[in-house]
This record gives sequence, C-alpha cells and structure tokens, in this order.
Amino acid sequence: MAGDTTAERLAALADERVDHRFKGLPPDAEGLTVGELAAERRNLFTGGFTTPVLALSAERLEHNLRLMETYAQRHGLAFAPHGKTSMAPQLFQRQIEHGAWGITLAVPHQVRVARAFGVRRIFLANELVDPAALAWISAQLAADPGFRFVCYVDSVRGVELMDAALRASGDPARPVDVVVELGAGEGARTGVRTEAGCAAVADAVAGVDTLRLVGVAGYEGEVPDADPERVRTWLRRLTALAADFDKAGRFDAAGLDEIVVSAGGSAWFDAVADVFAELPELSLPVLKLLRSGAYVSHDDGHYREVTPFVRVPEEGALHPAFRLWAQVVSRPSAGQAFANAGKRDAAYDLDLPEVQVVRTREGERPADGVTVTSLSDQHAWIRTDEGAGLEVGDWLGMGLSHPCTSFDKWQLIPLVEQDGTVVDYIRTYF
Repeated sequence: MAGDTTAERLAALADERVDHRFKGLPPDAEGLTVGELAAERRNLFTGGFTTPVLALSAERLEHNLRLMETYAQRHGLAFAPHGKTSMAPQLFQRQIEHGAWGITLAVPHQVRVARAFGVRRIFLANELVDPAALAWISAQLAADPGFRFVCYVDSVRGVELMDAALRASGDPARPVDVVVELGAGEGARTGVRTEAGCAAVADAVAGVDTLRLVGVAGYEGEVPDADPERVRTWLRRLTALAADFDKAGRFDAAGLDEIVVSAGGSAWFDAVADVFAELPELSLPVLKLLRSGAYVSHDDGHYREVTPFVRVPEEGALHPAFRLWAQVVSRPSAGQAFANAGKRDAAYDLDLPEVQVVRTREGERPADGVTVTSLSDQHAWIRTDEGAGLEVGDWLGMGLSHPCTSFDKWQLIPLVEQDGTVVDYIRTYF
C-alpha cells in the first residue's frame, strides 16, 4: 500500500473476496468481491443472509456521527474518537470527515491498522514501552513529516525504557510527543497518582531528547465511585496540572505550538466539556481533546443508561445503531426457546442482548414477553411469557450492550438502510 492515498486504500477494501471467513453473508455470494456484493443492494431479510448476522443501521450511524461533530464544535473541543471501539478504518475515515482531529487508540497493533489506512493523527491512550513498537513509531515519524503521534507516560521508569528503546533504534528524526497521565485516584487504572509524581515524570521527560512533553491527559471514567461532583473535581485537578506545568515552563520545548489537555470517555464528556471550558489562558493555544468512542454505534444497554445526553437532553440524543438478528431453532416448552446466536456473536460482558422485534413471514412485531436469560457459546436462552407466540424459524432482532465487544466479533458487518437494503459492508481489524 506504500504510496497509495487514503481513499485508494479504503476503496481497496471493496476488492476483498467474500468467502467462509465472514459470518452471516449469503452463501451464494462466495467469490464475489465485497464491492460487487454491495452493488447488488440485497435485502438483509430476503437476500440470502444467514443467521446470526449483525447489522449496522446506515441512518443511525450517520446521525451519531453528525451529533458528536456538532457537540464538539459547540463546546470548543477537538475530537479524537477512540478507535478501539470499532477498529474499522471506514468508520475512522467517516469520523475524520465529520471533523475529528484524529483517532485515539490503545495498543501498537491498532496504531499499525490506522497507519495502514492513512490516519495522520493518532493519540495512544497508553504508555508505550515496547522496543519493537517504539522503533516502528520512530520510523513512521521519520518517513512522514505530517504524521502526528502522542502517547501517555505515567512513570519515570517508563520514560527510561522509552528513551533506551528509541536510542537503540537509531538516531530519531523527531522526538516522540508525550502527555503525562494523571491517575483518576487510588485503586483506579493507570496514571500517576499525585501531582508531585507527575512533576517527577515531566522532569524525566525533560532530561531526554527522544521525548517531548506536549501536555497532560487522563481518563475520568476511572474515578472511583464516579458521580458528577467527583468527576469534575478530578478534571479540575487535570486542568490545574496543565496550568502548573505551563507556569513552570515545562512546555517550552522547541517547536511546540500547542498544549494538549485530553480526557473524555463515553459516560462523562459533558463534565469534560464544562471543566475544559474553565481552563485559563496558557502560554500557547490549548488542544482540548475529547476521546469518546462508543457513540459511533451507541447501544441498547450500558451506554443508553450512562450517556451524558440523558443528563443534558437539550444537546440531542444518540441512536443505537446495532441490531443482531438470530433465528429461533428450538421451542422445547411453552416458556422456553433457543436462538442461534450466543457468546461468539453478541456482546455479553455488561448486559445480555435485548430482544426487540420478532420477524415472521407476516412482518415484524414487538417482542413482547421474549427475554434473553443467558448465553451459551452459540445459543441464546430465551424465556417466553404466555402469549408470546414465538415459533421455530422466527427471526429475532436484538439490541446489544457495549459497542466495543460487539464490533470485535464480526469481521464484515452489513450497513443496512431502514428498509433492509444492504448498501455497504464495514470491515474490522481486531
């Protein structure tokens, strides 16, 4: 792909052949390219698709992309949505087209995927101490002057390991930009626990020429016993840290033209917007970088309950864009049924799938009295109330909870319009 444009690399996805690797696709499409299959505009329900099959709503996806684009603009935020949610370069590109500054990622493999499809700005929300990965990043920075890469540091030891690895890989053309990660509290995930500890890490960065300190960051979703007050208190610690570092001259590195202040998962971005708006003027412009990722598909469970749009409905509403279709394959008793989708197909780490509609030859109806009670590897255990009227062969449309563990079970996901027409296929790389 060297030398190809981003558009060419994405277009090449349409040349991949449809075969046994891709769950749910029509068996008679074997040998077609993805582009050829998309051009046929088959119907999800009558076009030969087999269950289970995960569908992504074209209209709801577009709505969510537009909503977060306008939200970030309204609040003066730059936006680097977390790509680990979908690991879908087609969606990365659509997010960038809808105003995203770049893409956030979590591990080196994900960075390689993004770079393979031409993403120019990447925020790695993790400390990176792997020598092979650092050597690769250094080579990318040397080869592409337009590539911007920023990652966490959260320990003096991490700084030492990064410096040693970058020196061992050769004479770096550019230093790696880093932000000190402020931990969300004792017992939380990664990050430096105290402001004094953050200063020590910043001093360590200043002592090497392979790294450049460009800001501070963290993840408010890890605040213990999170509530609006605790989250805002922690966010104010983060912005105060940025101001203190600036006052101390820690952002005086050569060539630095902005200070990065970053936070923002999918549950508290309203608090991030509020507190970042309070940030005092610093010596350089501030890149206020929001990183929420689950919005792209939203969900019918966890994020439906915790999204800030529940607290601030005047800002709009995200729409759940996933629906998993499975078929009833057993009806052993009046109160029990089994469908052919299980843990291999549906997210289950936060909530079980929610049966929403039943589809029969006569059409769709609400799935009243039909409840998933547990999942086996390839079966959904379903309780049926009296009068549910469920029969073997019926299709069940289920909403899912947790986008991150929905995308990762499907390599090629039909993008479906409201009438069931499949207009494209979204390729994922996990």
